[in-house]
Amino acid sequence: MKHIESRSNPLYKQLFKWQSSAGRRDEPILLEGIHLCEAWLSLGKQPKYAIFDVERTGQAHLSALIEKLDPNVCLTMSGSLLGNLSSVDTDQGVLFVAQPTIHPVPEKISESIVMLDRLQDPGNVGAILRTCAAAGIKRVFASVGTAGLWSPKVLRSAQGAHFVLKLHEQVHLMAVTEALAIPLIVTTLDDASDLYQTALPKHAAWVFGNEGQGVADPLLKRADIRIKIMHDRAVESLNVTVASAVCLFEQRRQHTRH
Repeated sequence: MKHIESRSNPLYKQLFKWQSSAGRRDEPILLEGIHLCEAWLSLGKQPKYAIFDVERTGQAHLSALIEKLDPNVCLTMSGSLLGNLSSVDTDQGVLFVAQPTIHPVPEKISESIVMLDRLQDPGNVGAILRTCAAAGIKRVFASVGTAGLWSPKVLRSAQGAHFVLKLHEQVHLMAVTEALAIPLIVTTLDDASDLYQTALPKHAAWVFGNEGQGVADPLLKRADIRIKIMHDRAVESLNVTVASAVCLFEQRRQHTRH
């Protein structure tokens, strides 16, 4: 394996640049830790680079990972250098640099999707992506103003869900609605039906809105179905990650044959 010894190495400078711009569109992403790296390899893809702490390559879990890799993409460096590329306090001794797939927006949308309207918290965004994957959603659209889907915090929160979803960032959601051949459902407290008293369509475009402001007015007006989740008055509202899970799994429950 090629070994990088100092910060002055040109490749290390490029790696640090990618780390600094992590999550920006069209830039390579950095996958930190065994779980995300194995999730990438499960797609049958090799990373652009696989970087290991030189003093930890003998550890069983890292050795097993190295065996799955093309030797030409493998690099080693000291733990301190690798730590400078990490966004977490305690790294696992491995980091992949990979290029995510850019998916085209379909001209017609007839299967369930999720639309994220200006969600700003990366933890919320990652958790919703993970919920989407678990609920069988295949495609997610994120509006301008939503946390970067490929940012390190979102990647960690989603725990590999990125790799089974088709993701679209920085899109204008009203434009996406023009391609819908399915109902648009929004969550709102005003003029809405009880989720559990509503016959949900098998396929729908779900909109989950900003943590404080909710769904934007144009999307509310465009909605075919407006629903709310009835809950105890001890709390004013549910966190958007909880609300999305409740909605998506209620739809799944209604259309799952027992």
